Amino acid sequence: MVEKKIFFWAMVLFVSTLAFSSVDSYSKDHIVIGTTISTTGSFTFASSQGFKGLQVWVDDVNKRGGIFVKEFNKKLPVKLVYYDDRSDKETVVKLYEKLITEDKVDIAFAPFGSTLTGAAAAITEKFGRMLIIWSAAADAVYEQGYKYIVSATEVPNSLMPKPEVEHMAALGVKKMAVIYSDEPFTAGMARFAKSIGEKLGMTVPIFEKYSPGTKDFTILLQKVQASKPDAFYASAYMDDLKNILRQMRELNVMFNYVYMVYSGMPQWLDLGDEGLYIFGHTLFHDDLKWKVNAGMDLTQFVAHFKTLFPRSEYPPDFQTSLAYGAGVILEEMIKKAGTLNAKDLKQAAIDFSGKLTVMTGPYEIDSTGKQLQMPFTVTQVQKDKTTGKLKFILLWPKAVATGEPVYPIPSWDKRK
Repeated sequence: MVEKKIFFWAMVLFVSTLAFSSVDSYSKDHIVIGTTISTTGSFTFASSQGFKGLQVWVDDVNKRGGIFVKEFNKKLPVKLVYYDDRSDKETVVKLYEKLITEDKVDIAFAPFGSTLTGAAAAITEKFGRMLIIWSAAADAVYEQGYKYIVSATEVPNSLMPKPEVEHMAALGVKKMAVIYSDEPFTAGMARFAKSIGEKLGMTVPIFEKYSPGTKDFTILLQKVQASKPDAFYASAYMDDLKNILRQMRELNVMFNYVYMVYSGMPQWLDLGDEGLYIFGHTLFHDDLKWKVNAGMDLTQFVAHFKTLFPRSEYPPDFQTSLAYGAGVILEEMIKKAGTLNAKDLKQAAIDFSGKLTVMTGPYEIDSTGKQLQMPFTVTQVQKDKTTGKLKFILLWPKAVATGEPVYPIPSWDKRK
C-alpha cells in the first residue's frame, strides 16, 4: 500500500512538472530572429549597409511595442541575435545551425548575397525555420525545392538586368561586351544580361568570367577593347568595379556605355570625377517615392536612420532599403499568420502577394518564394550644373527619369 501511494504521488509530481514545463516552453517574451553579417571579407560593405536596414526595422517594431501574434494573444518585441560570418559560406552553415539549435531562433534572416544565402537556406530548411531573404538574386536559390524561403525584396537575376539592357537598346547599342566575377550573383547577372541583350538584337562578342580575388584586369580589358563594343557590362562587387575602372583609366580605355552594377550606390561618389558617367542601378533615391501601404515611406525611413545612426560613415543605400523592406514584409507575414510556424508564415506570404507596397516597391512572389517585382531604376553619375557636385540622375524607365543621359561617355582625355 505504501509503495502504491509513493508511486501515485511520484506520478502526480511528474505530470505536474511536465505541465509547468509545457507552459514555460509555450510562454514567449520575444520573437527571436537570427542572422549573420559579414564584418570581414568581400561582402563586408554591402552586408553592413543591409544590416543597418534590419536594425532600423527592429528598432521601429520595438518602439511600437512589438508585433501582435495571435497564437500568444499579445504583442511580442523582436530580439535580434547575430554573428560574424566572415563572408564565408562554411562559417554560415555552422552559425545558422548554432542560431537554431543553441539560440533557439524562431525565424532566420538571410545573410548577404546568393552565395551565403544558399548555404543558410540548406540549414534553415533542414530545421524547418522560415528564412527571409533580402539580397539573394541567384535564381538557383529558388530552384532547390525549399518550402520555407521568401525573397521579400530582392528581384532575381533573371529579371534584374532588364532595365539597363533595355536602356542600352533604346540608345542604339548593338554590341555589348560582358565580364563577370565567377560567383552566383554576378555570374547570374551577366548570363541574363547577355540573354536579354541578344533578344533585343545585340551581339555579345565577349562573355568572360574571372576568378574572385583577381586584381589585374589589364589583359581582360584589352581583350574587351579589341572587340570594339558599344557597351561594356561589368558584373562584379564594389571593390572589383572600382579596381576595373581605375585600370580602364590607366589604359585610357572607355566605351560609349559602361554599366557597373554597384555604381548606383552613394559610396561610388568617393571616386570623384573618375566615377563620372558610369551607369548603374538603384532602388533608393530621393526621387523614388513609392506610395507604401506597409512600413515607413522614404522620408520617414531616412529620418529614423539618421536618429539611429547619427554618426554613420555612409548614408542608407539600396542594400539598406532592401533589408528594411524585408523586415516589413516579415512583420506582415507574422501578423497575417498569427504564428511563428514556418509553414503558416510561407502561406501568409503567398496570400498577400501582389497586395503590398513597401519603400522599395511592390511585393509579389511565386510559389517558390522568388520575388517578381521590386524593379530597379537605371542611374548615371553626373555633375550638377549649378554646384559642380556629383549626383545620381535617374534615367530609365522614362516614367521616373530626372534627366538625360550623357551618351556616348566621353573618353578620359576629353572630359570637362
